[in-house]
Amino acid sequence: MARINDHFLKLKAGYLFPEIGRRVSAYTEANSEKAAKLIRCGIGDVTEPLPQAVRDAMKAAVDAQGHRETFKGYGPEQGYAFLRETVAKEAYADLGITADEIFISDGSKCDTGNMLDIFGPGNKIAITDPVYPVYVDTNVMIGNTGEADENGAYEGLVYLPCNKENQFVPAIPEEKVDLIYLCYPNNPTGASATRAQLEAWVAYARKNKAIILYDAAYEAFVQDPEVPRSIFEIEGAHDCAVEFRSFSKNGGFTGIRCGYVVIPKGLVGYDAQGGEVSIHSLWSRRTSTKFNGASYPVQKGAEAIFSPEGKAQVAALIEHYMGNAKLLRQACKDLGLAVFGGVNAPYVWVECPEGIDSWGMFDKMLEEAQVVITPGSGFGAAGEGYFRISAFNSRENVEEVCRRLKALL
Repeated sequence: MARINDHFLKLKAGYLFPEIGRRVSAYTEANSEKAAKLIRCGIGDVTEPLPQAVRDAMKAAVDAQGHRETFKGYGPEQGYAFLRETVAKEAYADLGITADEIFISDGSKCDTGNMLDIFGPGNKIAITDPVYPVYVDTNVMIGNTGEADENGAYEGLVYLPCNKENQFVPAIPEEKVDLIYLCYPNNPTGASATRAQLEAWVAYARKNKAIILYDAAYEAFVQDPEVPRSIFEIEGAHDCAVEFRSFSKNGGFTGIRCGYVVIPKGLVGYDAQGGEVSIHSLWSRRTSTKFNGASYPVQKGAEAIFSPEGKAQVAALIEHYMGNAKLLRQACKDLGLAVFGGVNAPYVWVECPEGIDSWGMFDKMLEEAQVVITPGSGFGAAGEGYFRISAFNSRENVEEVCRRLKALL
């Protein structure tokens, strides 16, 4: 008898975005004429072409594979030195991060889930609510939780409420936790954390020998120079944090797949006897065993993002998406809705009109405006009463969404 991992049976019926896809598919099959006008502002997928510098670098790398002298087979699982060194120099200048503390991967979504491989049972895990669903579901899959209650909250997780009263940055917990998921700029709420707030989290983690799993996938969208882009800008973070970053949203790599994890060599966890163990060494060992590395052409494309041409082209992409966010924010404000995010992140987080819940708003937007949004309740119980609009789209589509919002509400 082949036994399954029973923890998978605790998962709710569907991961949020496939569930959205299922509902949209059902609608389009039943309403083919209206579906032709559908505009998708739900999943946070980019829409604009890869930067020219990236395309040129990838083409050259593919051509290099056609010659024995420049052919690349298996690469180093931790990433090619040329990309690790470039990331250290360009993304972490003056932050005390070295190239060998950077691990190249196929994206942050995978990394945040895979990171749990190296942490044992019995950790008390804190997540924000609302939250990127991957953090929760991967903990369920590995057995770190009990069953979910009627609101979808899992026994064994410490939920940190984020709401408009605390500007969607949670208070420090009164109890001791061991692993802390933080994502800033935040998905889904678009909120950003101040330096003082992150300093408080680092102080808490150091005091409690906890580790912060810091998702900085949207750091490139920060517009305010006072908002930290990296947890390692905070003194002491090298002793208590792992940082995840991605090329998906700044460079358009959602379909190309490349990201990286930063793990300081001094970061430690503890074995069953309380002895210190290097997190860096464990992750390197795990990577060598379970991962063959991102492909050479993809890593050359990622390197090109940091070239002068690549930087300029990425800046133009960021300006485009943040311009979309500004339009969406204003359209919702003009309708008298409470609006958050969209300033240092490409997501606009909107309070539902009175009398409409999150999935009700999803259905209303889909059926009456042919616009796909994301229901806030899909990100956790504290997301109920809100919806998320993604700014990843063409300017033409965003302007049309603004017109449809006005007509709908």
